[in-house]
Amino acid sequence: MAKIDRLARLDDRRLDMEAEYREALIAALRVTAAGKWGLFDHNGDKATRKATAPVIEALQDLADAIDDARETLAMEPFDLHREFLAARGPVKSDAVGEPKQAQAWLARLGV
Repeated sequence: MAKIDRLARLDDRRLDMEAEYREALIAALRVTAAGKWGLFDHNGDKATRKATAPVIEALQDLADAIDDARETLAMEPFDLHREFLAARGPVKSDAVGEPKQAQAWLARLGV
């Protein structure tokens, strides 16, 4: 019975962390959609990377905690963070800019 209660509390915590991750990602996407580059690391600029590092680190920390909880609960890994990481990095010269990419992500998240 104690194990069931512990797993139920962990699942509740996981849900809270996933909501917190989503809120943090949406806040970062809104800043990027407003014109601040760096979240998607298109340019690979060291100064921009340094400026956005706290946001990326916070998202990574949350995603790691979520994945740990999901592993304990025998659930699939947290896909939203993996998809976000896959969207980061250098792009072709004809790709949309970070603000438009952020707007697309916001639309995808229903914001």
